[in-house]
Amino acid sequence: MRRDEAIDGTRSILDRAGFSVSRPLNLRSISFDIVARRDDKLLIVKVLTNVDALSRENAEEMKVLAEALGASPLMVGERSGSGTLEDGIVYSRFSIPIISLATLADHVLYDSPPLIFAAPGGLYVKLDSELLHMVRTERGISLGTLAEIAGVSRRTIQMYESGMGAMIDAALRLEDYLDVPIVVPVDPLAYPFDPVDWKQSAVETDPFTSAIFETLMTMGATILPTVRSPFDALTRSHEMLFLTGLGKDESRLKSKAIVVRDISRITGNQAVIFVDRMRSRENLECTALVGRDELRSMSDPDAFLKVVLERSATDD
Repeated sequence: MRRDEAIDGTRSILDRAGFSVSRPLNLRSISFDIVARRDDKLLIVKVLTNVDALSRENAEEMKVLAEALGASPLMVGERSGSGTLEDGIVYSRFSIPIISLATLADHVLYDSPPLIFAAPGGLYVKLDSELLHMVRTERGISLGTLAEIAGVSRRTIQMYESGMGAMIDAALRLEDYLDVPIVVPVDPLAYPFDPVDWKQSAVETDPFTSAIFETLMTMGATILPTVRSPFDALTRSHEMLFLTGLGKDESRLKSKAIVVRDISRITGNQAVIFVDRMRSRENLECTALVGRDELRSMSDPDAFLKVVLERSATDD
């Protein structure tokens, strides 16, 4: 399967499952291909036929964007250097969950989530640690007894009760002995993340970009520059998050506005593109345009927010 076919397949599955799905970006130089939302679940998805092609740098930016936007990063793939990805198993690379196209369909279309995840050492399942501990203590079963049943150490049973995953054979022996469903599904769409540090990143920028960022920061905004995204930064001002583009190349301004607007439609954030010189238009494809000199003349963040919101309301 070609990558563009895999991207189309992923979009089709998400659309059928009730997600609002962005247009396919299908650009190898960026960290994600699709943004999708269903209710409060926002996904940032990368699609690769060979998942080993995901670089650490792309993965890190993907995770930072997901954390900043309150999304879950996900990779859909077909194979790795070790062979074809098996259906019903959640893999990972640089801590990003990886599943096959069929596993995605089973999960979001047929409510049949995967039960197995791959980790160093083999394949594992997730246990309901609280239920395991409760059943063992209520029935007066010792750690040693369960350890003997599962073929593991007493310490390992304690770790199972603390949330550690279990080898499949050990988990099945425990479940059969206790006659309780202690194996629980793995949700590849759930991603635990920490709050993003919004300090200015040490990214080399050109004079135009530096001028825009410095002016925004003077107004009290915080900037999270991006390197492998179709927009150039995330800007937070007055608790509002903006997808921020820099229109340094006027010949590509319309295409950038279309992409940024489409992503903002899915994420629910405002979008703005800064340009060197304002022309007759104040927005493009419903994306607000703000000139560099115009930004400098704004007295406070409220003025900036008002301009962006007004110019995003309609397409001139």
